[in-house]
Amino acid sequence: MSVDPLAYKTPAGGPRPDDRVDRPAPAARRPWPVPELPPAAPFVAPPRPAGIPELPSDQWPAWLQPSDRGRRRSDRPAPRRGRWAVEWLLVLVLALVLAIGVRTYVAQMFFIPSGSMLPTLQIGDRIVVDKLSYRLHPVERGDIVVFRRPPLELADYADLVKRVVGLPGDTVASVDGRIMINGRFLAEPWLPDPPPETLPSPLSAPYSLNHPYRVPAGEYFVMGDNRTDSEDSRYFGPIAKGLIVGKMAFKVWPLPATVWLVTLAVVVVGLALMAVSLVRAPARRRPEGRVRGRSPPSGPHRSPSSGCSPG
Repeated sequence: MSVDPLAYKTPAGGPRPDDRVDRPAPAARRPWPVPELPPAAPFVAPPRPAGIPELPSDQWPAWLQPSDRGRRRSDRPAPRRGRWAVEWLLVLVLALVLAIGVRTYVAQMFFIPSGSMLPTLQIGDRIVVDKLSYRLHPVERGDIVVFRRPPLELADYADLVKRVVGLPGDTVASVDGRIMINGRFLAEPWLPDPPPETLPSPLSAPYSLNHPYRVPAGEYFVMGDNRTDSEDSRYFGPIAKGLIVGKMAFKVWPLPATVWLVTLAVVVVGLALMAVSLVRAPARRRPEGRVRGRSPPSGPHRSPSSGCSPG
């Protein structure tokens, strides 16, 4: 038998839904008893096994080393104000020491004040002299060397530059305006065409090349490429190896025309590539709804034409 809940009526004498029913108040609950725990005992590290030494903190592994990453900025030690000055002073001193060492033992730049080496070296040229080459191999014929002024040189120059013509033990002579070494004419491709005449000096010394001259051991006979206007070993004799400063490595200034053209081409190509990259670079679009670091508004998307950015 089914009963319709909407048609159900309270029986006579029974409670109705709107009647108030007095119920007794619930009894107060007692708190749950919490057992008292004994005080915690201090931590005692276990005894270290025998045979294992205790390492100091500076020898701990990297993952155990203390780090300043979690420390606050105020807790970190403040850097010293004079530390940057000390660091810069150390850098300058190190640079000065390196520069002096390079200039004394490796390489040095020299200025050409005269025309005794024309046309190879012009007046005003600057050359770099290698000071290590002759520590590795002997002096060779045809080398351009820089040497200190010999005792018999009257010119007021601290250093001179000439080309090595005669080696120790060679017999040097001037025959028909040409240099002869050990009875054979010396091929000198560094001289201009036609080559100038190589004449003896007006001195009566044995090294003036008025007669064949034998170069002593440990000395070198040097001459300038401008044979008609050069005071060389024909005037002050051969030079000792101890006077040689080094061998000319290359000419620094002025730069050859080819170097200028290559440098100019590289600069032009670089500027052209920069211009092309700037033209083809896509313009960066500002994200919609983001102005001055503010986050975009939440909610449904709006088209740019129907809204405005907060400013």
